[in-house]
Amino acid sequence: MFDLATDFLTAVPAALAPMNIDINPNDSGLPGIAQLRTIVGAVMTVGLILSVLALIVSAIVWGFGANSSNPHLASRGKVGVLVSCGAAILCGASVTLINFFWNVGQQV
Repeated sequence: MFDLATDFLTAVPAALAPMNIDINPNDSGLPGIAQLRTIVGAVMTVGLILSVLALIVSAIVWGFGANSSNPHLASRGKVGVLVSCGAAILCGASVTLINFFWNVGQQV
């Protein structure tokens, strides 16, 4: 006898089983990849330069706040120093982070 529910439940898992697909990044697939790499490198450089500038400005604000007994200004300077250091860490470690998570994703 024909049982639609049983036939459907046995056919669906076989159809949804993942096939063995192997796709790797292709650095020659699109025109302009070399220019895009150059642009990304330039943006990373600008990010690092701006992080250093923010660190200098925040340290100056922190110093003025501490010397003028202004706790609000000093705390803003401290936060600015921490944020600029975090931004520099992210800019500097971005390639390593992307490669790490790419390799983790390949093992899933």
